[in-house]
Amino acid sequence: MTDYDVVIAGAGPVGAILARRLTRAGVSVLVLEAGAATGATWEGYQGNVLTHQSAIAKVPNSPWPDSPFAPEPSVLDIAKIPPGGVDANHYLVQAGPMPFGSDYTKTSGGTTMHWLGTSLRMVPADFELRSRYGQGVDWPLSYDDLEPYYRQAELELGIAANVEDQRYLGIWFPDDYVYPMFRIPPSFSDQVFAAQLDGYTISLDGTTCALQVTSTPQGRNSMPNPAYDGGRGYEPLGAVGNPHRGLRCEGNASCIPICPVQAKYNALKTLAAAAAERMDLVTQAVVSKVLLTSDAKRVSGLVYQTYDGSGPGSTPVTVTADVYVLATSAIENAKILLASNAANSSGQVGLNLMDHPFVMTWALMGENIGAYRGPGSTSGIEILRDGAFRKDRAAFRVELANWGWDFPAFGPYLQLEEAVAGGAFGPRLRQQMAEDVPRQIRFGFVTEQLPSPANRVEISNAWTDALGNPRPVIHYQLDDYVLKSFKAARQLSSQAFSRLGAIEMTSYSPLSPTWITYDGQGYSWNGAGHVMGTHRMSDRADQGVVDPDQRSFDHDNLFVAGGGSMPTSSAANPTLTIAALACRTADRITADLGRKAS
Repeated sequence: MTDYDVVIAGAGPVGAILARRLTRAGVSVLVLEAGAATGATWEGYQGNVLTHQSAIAKVPNSPWPDSPFAPEPSVLDIAKIPPGGVDANHYLVQAGPMPFGSDYTKTSGGTTMHWLGTSLRMVPADFELRSRYGQGVDWPLSYDDLEPYYRQAELELGIAANVEDQRYLGIWFPDDYVYPMFRIPPSFSDQVFAAQLDGYTISLDGTTCALQVTSTPQGRNSMPNPAYDGGRGYEPLGAVGNPHRGLRCEGNASCIPICPVQAKYNALKTLAAAAAERMDLVTQAVVSKVLLTSDAKRVSGLVYQTYDGSGPGSTPVTVTADVYVLATSAIENAKILLASNAANSSGQVGLNLMDHPFVMTWALMGENIGAYRGPGSTSGIEILRDGAFRKDRAAFRVELANWGWDFPAFGPYLQLEEAVAGGAFGPRLRQQMAEDVPRQIRFGFVTEQLPSPANRVEISNAWTDALGNPRPVIHYQLDDYVLKSFKAARQLSSQAFSRLGAIEMTSYSPLSPTWITYDGQGYSWNGAGHVMGTHRMSDRADQGVVDPDQRSFDHDNLFVAGGGSMPTSSAANPTLTIAALACRTADRITADLGRKAS
């Protein structure tokens, strides 16, 4: 197969955005996706909705098919790791000392098929962590460098937000800029929190801090802003295969794992636009190796393996192009490069794996605050994403949840079981549930993690999948920089719950696979699904895998794109930054091919 200008491995948001922008410039593109395309039609997508609805455990990957030939991690697979041993019972070989707690999905559309939709910009200080606070590394890009691409990404994902809400901690916008759509209205609980917490001063890190509730930018259709694009407005994208559905958020309260009407952005929408021009998509095509020229200075092809319901294809396929892009996720990109002995003259491939360790606190309000309605979160507390404290501990943002105790305490199902076990039934059961469940509140702390060579992806011939490809071997742990912020999170939530008049119900179990103690307090934490690091960006070839355009330092026609390029994690959900970087990379590839970006 030699008919393409660019071949992209991965049909998630990065691969889709690259394909869309390149095809608009007249570039021919082939996209190879390891997973299936079950959601690419309206009928197929509704089948995924039914699969989710019938699943006992409604975890992020529950709607999407898994295959032994394109295996993926699941949060249901997280287990305690034997001291000094490994847990090799699932796709990720967990070599510890702590389990890596996040998953991702292999399907057309990638992990945007189960993301929440949170679309935050990083703050300017996030790009200068080393020079400002002596931690981590600095990015080879600044906020100012990336700001135009943030705007492009906000168009591509159709972000709903109000600019005046987002000007904090140095984030700036051009004077005439507005988001494509107005913000999703704050939930009733958001309004209760804001009324009680805005301006409320808490003690943290030996200093005081005034809290502020902020509306969260989201990749979710709301009311279009007629002032967007100089007054030309914005036209929301509906569902793939049914464009009149999903033009507005309907409040289905199922954003994770699946929006039933596709009001939430997913990369299928971008892929559909690219396919209308010069993109071909091959699904169930697992890229296994990067082939290099004899001098190893360039890539000469990508090898992929096919499969169907009856098993793998008979022989691997090699595809050639002028430019190659790996966009298969931070862990999968690293796995492919390590298996190919490619792009690793720096020795950095696979290193600096990061997530946002996610610790939760929860409480019971004295009044009905409308839990379990609308998107999972519509507001947060963002002011602790930066500050002088970052010299000593990690930044975090506080996600204010609308879905009660769903995540930490299996609400409302467990509360229903407990009520029935206590003898409640009929009218009494209905009354008890109606009185208790809508009072549930939860705070989630999305915590920054520093890059560390100790947290890494490796491969070994001892562990392979059904196609004979290596499974990722994950080494992972949390350091004091993170754990100090867990302690600060408990301090913040205790003071906030007291201010709200809520009864704290937080309880962590020592039986949790992620149980850890710090300064006399035990915690259990989760992965946030934000997989970063492993092929980090740098302005020096000996310190990184890719340059600021996400081009490999070792092979000038190879780009390795996505969250793996991020040098540090910040405390912002990374999807918008990943999309902005993809827009920037698309411009570089377009220029390399002598085309004009459009």
